[in-house]
Amino acid sequence: MSLITVYRGTRSGRVQEGTVLSPGPPKRHQVIVRITHSGLCGTDEHYKCQDMVLGHEGVGIVESIGNSVVTLKVGDRVGWGYCHGSCLNCEYCDQGQELYCEQRQFYGFDEFDQGSFATYATWNEHFLFRIPESIPSAEAAPLMCAGAAVYSALRSAGVQWHHRVGVLGLGGLGHLAVQYAAKMGCHVTTYSHSSGKEEAARNLGASDFQVLGDTSTSSHAVDCLLLTGSQQPDWSQALSLVRRGGVISAVTVDSSELRCSYGEVLMNAMRIQGSLPAAPTSNVRCSTFQRSME
Repeated sequence: MSLITVYRGTRSGRVQEGTVLSPGPPKRHQVIVRITHSGLCGTDEHYKCQDMVLGHEGVGIVESIGNSVVTLKVGDRVGWGYCHGSCLNCEYCDQGQELYCEQRQFYGFDEFDQGSFATYATWNEHFLFRIPESIPSAEAAPLMCAGAAVYSALRSAGVQWHHRVGVLGLGGLGHLAVQYAAKMGCHVTTYSHSSGKEEAARNLGASDFQVLGDTSTSSHAVDCLLLTGSQQPDWSQALSLVRRGGVISAVTVDSSELRCSYGEVLMNAMRIQGSLPAAPTSNVRCSTFQRSME
């Protein structure tokens, strides 16, 4: 049985090259992908001290398929993201919400010998999707999680072209959120702690830029505020940025306790909504949307 080169996390946090045994010929709905490109997601930082193959923003070429695979063929260019398994038979799965399945499988929780920091990976066909020809693989890889995460958050929040959208944090998630919201036709305000990011924000499509804590400037309250920084915001500050009836969509990964004014949320009819990265259907829609931006 052949060996696959992988890059794993270690207890020290140093990424180490290693090998794992090839799983052999694909079974039924399995697809073996020769990995050509991988994104580097902020989530990978959370697992670099774990003994697991890293990476979950993968793009590659289908090299072989199981005898029951019907959606893909050898030679297809495909990608995958954060969610790579579910029961495929419950109410959530039937509705394209595999992320909520009781048997869901996520990066960092299951399949520790599979990842995009490797030469090959084996996945169920349902969690792989073709990459549009117009999107280069190097650009497609970061869309598998980061891009799909903010796209899914915008759609889940019900954002329409006439809405004002705020993006708090202009990092890996935020720079994509600004572009997507702007391309949807929204008026986009970027909030940052650094005035040095204004030019970048406007080049990405932001109409307004505000430095948090700077009382000399102000902007209109937004209908939807995406939290895309590296940690939870100052909640009193975040709530003040959103209009009555608005939505705060939490995309930031942070396990600390959420503390905010219940009364302010109640009396202003606000909604604080968590947003998991993306189900396979959202990945497909994100790729289609990205193609329309070209």
